[in-house]
Amino acid sequence: MDDVTWAALALVLTALGAVWTWFAYRRRGLPAALKAAGLTLLPLAAYLTKTLKMLTRIGDAVADWATSLVFSPLVWAGVVVAGLAVVLFGAGRALERRSGGRQAPRRDARREVPPSPGAGARAKPAIDDDLAEIEALLRKRGIE
Repeated sequence: MDDVTWAALALVLTALGAVWTWFAYRRRGLPAALKAAGLTLLPLAAYLTKTLKMLTRIGDAVADWATSLVFSPLVWAGVVVAGLAVVLFGAGRALERRSGGRQAPRRDARREVPPSPGAGARAKPAIDDDLAEIEALLRKRGIE
């Protein structure tokens, strides 16, 4: 559309808004008329700032995207893959909740180090040597 068509559209929308503003004033008073007048000026402001053209371009782009979504088998394949990903993720979460957050032990996991003889009954086994050294230092300082 050319500039004259955009101007005509903006003026028609503004004129319709002016009629709406008059009826709002007559029926509901000045506060309603002021709000209607504010809305009435929006099409004219959109024309003057070229926002009206931008909004129609966005609308055209969304319409093009939607038609390519509906008629493209490749896009539908992507939608199916995304749906499968969501289902698999949800199934993993459901199984995790069912097992109480426990994971099956792995075969390659490190063996736990047994507690030292003087550690006491409350000590937990360390997973590796560094952690065992840290636990020993904490116990030495009286922090358990």
